[in-house]
Amino acid sequence: MTTTRTRPGRSGGRAARVALRSAPLAEDVRPVRPGMSGGQYKPLSDADVAKIHGSALDALEQIGLSQAPPSGVEILTKAGAILGDDGRIRFPRALVEDMLYKAARNITLHGREEKYDLDLSGSKVHFGTAGAAVHVVDLETNTYRDSTAQDLHDAARITHVLDNLHFFQRAMVARDVLDPLELDLNTIYAACAGTTKHIGTSFVGPTHVPPSIEMLHRIAGGEDAWRARPFMSNSNCFVVPPMKFAEESCEVMEACIRAGMPVLLLSAGQAGATAPAPIALAIVQAVAECLAGVVYVNAMAPGHPAIFGTWPFVSDLRTGAMSGGSAEQALLTAGCSQMHKFYNLPGGAAAGISDSKLPDMQAGWEQGITNVLAGLSGLNMVYEAAGMHASLLGFCLESLVLGDDILGQVMRTVRGIDVTEDNTSIEAMKAVCLGGPGHYLGSDQTLALMQTEYIYPTLGNRMSPKEWNEADRPQLLDQAIKRKNEILANEKIKFDPAFDAAMRADYNIFFK
Repeated sequence: MTTTRTRPGRSGGRAARVALRSAPLAEDVRPVRPGMSGGQYKPLSDADVAKIHGSALDALEQIGLSQAPPSGVEILTKAGAILGDDGRIRFPRALVEDMLYKAARNITLHGREEKYDLDLSGSKVHFGTAGAAVHVVDLETNTYRDSTAQDLHDAARITHVLDNLHFFQRAMVARDVLDPLELDLNTIYAACAGTTKHIGTSFVGPTHVPPSIEMLHRIAGGEDAWRARPFMSNSNCFVVPPMKFAEESCEVMEACIRAGMPVLLLSAGQAGATAPAPIALAIVQAVAECLAGVVYVNAMAPGHPAIFGTWPFVSDLRTGAMSGGSAEQALLTAGCSQMHKFYNLPGGAAAGISDSKLPDMQAGWEQGITNVLAGLSGLNMVYEAAGMHASLLGFCLESLVLGDDILGQVMRTVRGIDVTEDNTSIEAMKAVCLGGPGHYLGSDQTLALMQTEYIYPTLGNRMSPKEWNEADRPQLLDQAIKRKNEILANEKIKFDPAFDAAMRADYNIFFK
């Protein structure tokens, strides 16, 4: 008698598996999500961290910072800083330690919707945009052109729908808005009209803060609502490296603190140019400058939410040009992240910048390497993580879309390997190997984990060469252009039409 051995069928078939992958998951079972904890990668030993901390305190005590505004001199000297005959303000160690004790920890950066709140405790990682690019990389013509308010709004709309970009900080300058105050107001409104995620912005000068805060009060629904959940932070370059305060930016910072706006204390020296060439000493200078910011903020308003923004960049020492996509940049960012953890302060730094002019292979490796090290180091806020080209001079909307795929893979490495009783049990191996089909395709365990253990690219192509040919050989950049256009066709302004009309009646808004 002949028997026919039938192959066990897969549960549901291909269509069912595709439908399963497409179905939305609850937030707590997604394979990656905002605020996953990193910290696995530590380029500095404990002794290294202590040495950098000690050198930073020495720099503050012996060198100090120059060019504080009169208001800053008053705030800092009243707290115990010392104004020297040379005009430099020096910081005794005891003062720095006292202000570190008062500094806010475990802060939350709010979105306009609570689901987009960012918990900056511990080593929780969040990726977002940032920068002040003056050009847009137009992939449909392969040219650079001046960035506009519409481009900024479009970038916010795209960021809003991308799962792995968790906040939107102004990524480019609206060069079609010539009046400086209108520029700041259009930047705020373009971002808020595009996304309800947390937003970061800068101000041209201190006199622009009050009218900008007035706009934010209207968007929030009143001053009390704004102060309860400030959904925008001020990216503040309060220092001009090496070791100088930026007077107007300090005055902006003071105005933002009074208005209840969180601040990013941003030190952006360039190793080999405005920061020392040794990677360790570049970190020392950035830490010293940001510690001065911690003293400044907490002398004025103890416990005000502030992000420790060590952003040292890298020079190509052959030319002096910035090299944002280098391995040295990745190490600088990860080392700074370790210093944030040493102080137990919420921290941010830059990664994901490409020196390439277009989203090509160079851009891919530069964005991938720097973002992976930032994520694995447990950096709370990874700025400029997607979209940035030409060493911060150009921003590309298609690259923003592609960056979402990169950041999804990065966050999967941040999550790491789950080792539990269930997923180390050999029962699944027994079922397959001892009388089973000899493979794990279609097994209950495989199907159960395909969404929660694995992440799949939106645009990344995993077809076989045969499938790729049959699909008319799709090209990645063409798919990115298509995806960008689909998002922009569907994403509407994030305000009620009547509110939007009223705002446009009161302000000169430059985007549609």
